[in-house]
Amino acid sequence: MTILVAYVDRPEGQAALDKGIEIATRRNEHLVVVNAGAGGKDESLIDGYEGERIAERLSALPIEAELKQFVRGKSTIEEIMELVDQLQVSVLIIGLRKRSPVGKLIMGSMAQEILLNVPCPVLAVKAN
Repeated sequence: MTILVAYVDRPEGQAALDKGIEIATRRNEHLVVVNAGAGGKDESLIDGYEGERIAERLSALPIEAELKQFVRGKSTIEEIMELVDQLQVSVLIIGLRKRSPVGKLIMGSMAQEILLNVPCPVLAVKAN
């Protein structure tokens, strides 16, 4: 089985990563951390340094763990859905941030779309 973490380079992404590492280590499950976006000015994509830092952290774990970063024109949701379909995902972990009602209306909610559409359990965590 696989623990899948949807990672963004923000505090809520770090909270999701920390929880994913904790659960995968405790359960001795494969951990996949995914960072994805369509490209362009997507601020959620991690840079090379951050990617290296995460990869180093994952390589030090006592479990099998990997970082996948996709920038190939698909939306973040499409990439996550494909991985959920490809892997035996026991739980998908996402980070949440507080947004105003207007922010939710204008920007939409990626978390809501994930919660409503993925076929596996989803754990939503908040940053401290």
